[in-house]
Amino acid sequence: MRIGCAAIALCGAVIVGDIAQAACRQALALGLDVSGSVDAREYRLQMDGLAAALDSPKVRQALLILPGTPVELLVYEWSGPEDPTVILPWTAVTSAPVLDAVIGALRATERRQATPGTALGLAMREGVAHLSEKSNCWKLTLDISGDGKSNLGPRPVDIKPEIEPTGITINALVIGADAPALGDLRQAEISGLSAYFQNNVIVGSDSFVETALGFEDYAEAMARKLERELETLILGQVDGLVSAHKTGHTHP
Repeated sequence: MRIGCAAIALCGAVIVGDIAQAACRQALALGLDVSGSVDAREYRLQMDGLAAALDSPKVRQALLILPGTPVELLVYEWSGPEDPTVILPWTAVTSAPVLDAVIGALRATERRQATPGTALGLAMREGVAHLSEKSNCWKLTLDISGDGKSNLGPRPVDIKPEIEPTGITINALVIGADAPALGDLRQAEISGLSAYFQNNVIVGSDSFVETALGFEDYAEAMARKLERELETLILGQVDGLVSAHKTGHTHP
């Protein structure tokens, strides 16, 4: 099925020719939790996990399938109110070498000092500020990864009304307890945390929460989330481009 989707996307790109040259198809900002609950090992699993997800075959295909209208990526870290830091500035993924450079940069990133608090509401606001720079992109998506509830700054539920009118989608990757000794309690813990992100964080009619049962599962969970986001956009884009071609309009 997904191979068929890729073929449809390529056909759509051929049909519309230079219609697809003017803009990026998606701006994707990824906010990574580096608060005090994330230790050095978990930090490395998160960073390398994102790199591995971007390097997975299905995600690579989705990112590179329409280089004339690329996805633009930005990655930032967040914890306390003063700590948001961009570790990958906006980068248009226009070719395999560019994607390889992004992956290499993430794998080479070293942990910096950060305060232990979890200012999730401010992390949402930070991502939206970055996405506001990308008005040329057809879809604006913020991905927040986190392993706990907000305990500093404005509550995420109070930030949501600011974001909802912007058209920005916020998805979440919730990371559950990493200790196997907890056994079945991990499922209960992550269910509660997922419900918190569902009710307080995500924004948009097509938004969703993905889960990772510990940082060991982060790479696979991130790959699943990216596949879902990017594949949906490709199919929607092709439909819009083909419709524009038929009606004579040049914008999706």
